[in-house]
Amino acid sequence: MLTPITDTDVHVATRTAWHTLAERVLAPARHTATGHIGLRPAPGGFTTGDLGDGRSIAVAGAELVVANTSGARRAPISTLGAAATFVGVAPDADTGVYTATTSADPATELRVDPGAAAALAEWFAFGADVLDAWAASHASESPSAVQLWPEHFDLGTDLGPEPGRANYGASPGDAGHELPYLYVGPWDASDDRFWSAGTFARLDHETLTGVADPAAAAADFFRQGHDVAARAKS
Repeated sequence: MLTPITDTDVHVATRTAWHTLAERVLAPARHTATGHIGLRPAPGGFTTGDLGDGRSIAVAGAELVVANTSGARRAPISTLGAAATFVGVAPDADTGVYTATTSADPATELRVDPGAAAALAEWFAFGADVLDAWAASHASESPSAVQLWPEHFDLGTDLGPEPGRANYGASPGDAGHELPYLYVGPWDASDDRFWSAGTFARLDHETLTGVADPAAAAADFFRQGHDVAARAKS
């Protein structure tokens, strides 16, 4: 079962802090080391993964963790400037891959509530599980790697033929919908009623917390989106 989110304001503040770290700290560090920006869910939060030299950088709850083959350094999350200094990147670093939407001001306070962080980590772990299973069940449709994209701060993959291909993902919420949701977004425009959020379909966290088997509900939702996207190509 997924944990209900009861305080939207605290959730949004924590989500924004994590998004800022993903976009301004972890992704630039990964891009410098590997030329890539995609991040991965990890216990308690998310990570760059191995940067090619035994190092990794992670957000774990209300802490930043920089690990290498010798051990790990930890620091409480406070401001963007402190986080950037701890990791060794500039707070206004530009990867040239995406246009950042979060603040580059070093004085930006990053407010992380431990309970909200735990719920976010749970959501990303759930999203990774259902998306990995979905991609594996459609291996013949060239699924992309499931990644946490720093600019949108959502976990996603895409698969299917063209036309008919679609994005499948798990968002922790955004300006248009503050709480987490799963989504399916077709690559080809369609006016099918399934796309209830305009150009995509959304399955809300609030709905998933009320069902006995959220993973089964997620798979059914992805299946419906896949079927509708496939019909649109014909």
